[in-house]
Amino acid sequence: MEKELRLMKGNEAVAEAAIRAGADGYFGYPITPQSEVLEYLMEAKPHERTGMVVLQAESEVAAINMVYGGAACGKRVMTSSSSPGISLKQEGISYIAGAELPCLVVNVVRGGPGLGTIQPSQSDYFQATKGGGHGDYHLIVLAPSSVQEMADFVDLAFELAFKYRNPVMMLSDGAIGQMMEKVWLSPQKERSKTVPEWATTGKPPTRERVIITSLDLDPMAQERFNQKLIAKYNEIREKEVRYEEFQCEDAEYLFVAYGTSARVCQKSIQLARAQGIKAGLLRPVTLFPFPVNRLNELADKVKMMISVEMSAGQMVEDVMLASNGKVPVYHYGRMGGMVPEPEEVTDFLKSKI
Repeated sequence: MEKELRLMKGNEAVAEAAIRAGADGYFGYPITPQSEVLEYLMEAKPHERTGMVVLQAESEVAAINMVYGGAACGKRVMTSSSSPGISLKQEGISYIAGAELPCLVVNVVRGGPGLGTIQPSQSDYFQATKGGGHGDYHLIVLAPSSVQEMADFVDLAFELAFKYRNPVMMLSDGAIGQMMEKVWLSPQKERSKTVPEWATTGKPPTRERVIITSLDLDPMAQERFNQKLIAKYNEIREKEVRYEEFQCEDAEYLFVAYGTSARVCQKSIQLARAQGIKAGLLRPVTLFPFPVNRLNELADKVKMMISVEMSAGQMVEDVMLASNGKVPVYHYGRMGGMVPEPEEVTDFLKSKI
């Protein structure tokens, strides 16, 4: 089968891509601006197409624990929410990371703190990349900047989740979730019939009992387990860094931005270059693992870096660490659901030259 062209919202693209990726189950709870994920799945009736289970849980806490159960059975399971809802899921996410289980969590970020606003934001960066729950753990974090990537990253997320037995978060925002763009959808995949050897699917006579837990009361054993996790995260840092460069070849000034902010920066670069200012963009596609090495290399070539975020400044700390003091690093951001205009980003750049 060939790919199919549709005009869809980002939230709808995630939902349809999940069906086509052969997902086994979705467990969620409605919250603006991501409710279309659940609404689309309910209307699409994937149980009739592929047998995929779609269930609206009684709460976000219930939804993430259903994901825990499905993931423990070796199934391709996922949930989605927006910022306050993701906060409610953090305990379960920590349990899933501690149990080394694969799943996909989609966060269509809105402004905060607290209930905040239903408008788009990027102020959940710390929560996503530094471990919003308790303990020493990391999610693999993918940052789409288009409706197409909202669709494409679903399959990639499941691939990475099962490769490393680790939860993956797709960190989107309310603008990308709600905007409509053309999207090429992949052909339908069959749901996998393969059962991982670690899955809790009952004990046949041919193997030992499988126990999945995140609890170990022996501190030495728990330390060894944490060391195992650190080794896994270091392997992910080595092998799974993804980023995109835009006019970096001759850039003297570098924007670093992801998601909606990266789209804004592309226009800002055009405005700057029309005025003779050689600006470029590095867009992290993975926020964990972060493109530390590439940013460090670019710090040898540029005069300045500006982290453009829809937040008070969170990713800027990682940009500073990556550049290692080689060049000045500034932050430009809008908060509370405000999306920066390309002109104001260019003006900020000019004010620092």
